[in-house]
Amino acid sequence: MSEPARRPPARAALSSGSDRVFQILILGLASVIVLVFVLSVYQLGREAWPALRTFGWHFFTGRTWNPVGGTFGAASMIAGTLVTSLAALVISVPLAVASALFVAEYAPKWLANPVGYLIELLAAVPSVVYGLWALFVIAPVLGRWQTAYFLDPTNLPTITRCNNLWAEGQTSLQCFFVPTGAGGRGLALAVIILTVMILPYTASVARDVIRLVPQDQREAMYALGATKWEVISRAVLPYARAGILGGVILALGRALGETLAVAMVIGDSQEMIRSLWGNASTLASVIANQFGDAQEALHRSSVVALGLSLFVLSVAVNFAARWIIARLTPKGIQ
Repeated sequence: MSEPARRPPARAALSSGSDRVFQILILGLASVIVLVFVLSVYQLGREAWPALRTFGWHFFTGRTWNPVGGTFGAASMIAGTLVTSLAALVISVPLAVASALFVAEYAPKWLANPVGYLIELLAAVPSVVYGLWALFVIAPVLGRWQTAYFLDPTNLPTITRCNNLWAEGQTSLQCFFVPTGAGGRGLALAVIILTVMILPYTASVARDVIRLVPQDQREAMYALGATKWEVISRAVLPYARAGILGGVILALGRALGETLAVAMVIGDSQEMIRSLWGNASTLASVIANQFGDAQEALHRSSVVALGLSLFVLSVAVNFAARWIIARLTPKGIQ
């Protein structure tokens, strides 16, 4: 006769029940995140729909933002957001990677820890402090340089030609770098302050992933007679590139959404960008400056549409980052 089936121990049954409760709890918490995302898109789309229905695709391509005339085009703000973020990224990434390599590969331990702490401390400084520092320290320096440029007689033909182009709503590559007399505030100051603000994000992530590179890879390169630079360029950076790129994308997301510091220094001009030194605006800065004053329904809807555009842009950047990181991750590392 076969033996009767044994009942599972009470402890095993309790463990199974606890696992089930934990699974349901985790699923519920994850669903909340998805629900918040869906509701955010729905609410932004609902509030932005009047502006999108009125202007259509011209809302994203139009260059005129005139609340008095009821005409709204976001092309200049989109351009300002992309130019400030990408320019700050181009400047900050080499500095961040260099500082990460110094802390992880060159600096002695007694120096590496304080330097790493100071770099991370930059991320904890409030945006308004960065904005005030830019206005009272950097802006006067840029203003004096622009004044000196205008007072130099040799620059008069270039200034005249660029002013004529700007009056016609045009620009050129040379005129893009010609000062406009904005007194230090403008696009360039926003790029500088964003560079400082996003540097610790890339630097911290890059430092951590560089330290995670297996020591065996370094020793194998040294055994082949490689120099310090050859070890870093051929063994360390290729292994850590996916993680470093993740830090770069994190910094880009921070730059795209930065509001207060940029709004304080960029000049708040909704005209299309003409010069690196001129006044401009970003999606976030216009939202911060105009949302509270938008009394007309179409104006408020247009400002919310800017928020929806920024939301979509941030999501697209994150999806692109995940795809790029997956392509750059060395095989066998997940």
